[in-house]
Amino acid sequence: MTETRQDLIEARDRLHARLDAIRAEIRQGLDADSEERAIQLENREVLEGIAVATTEELARIERRLSELD
Repeated sequence: MTETRQDLIEARDRLHARLDAIRAEIRQGLDADSEERAIQLENREVLEGIAVATTEELARIERRLSELD
């Protein structure tokens, strides 16, 4: 399937929004309760992994858009 410029722009915008939401979640403070904090730290690790994958996909889309220009 061929990606159109508009498809790439929409995907880029979705990824930016996802990355912004992930970063906001990571910036939130940790709970005072040690059990809850442990869960939050585990979730943070997962979010950081998703952020890396999202950043890589965003770079791929940006490269593809630059190739279309």
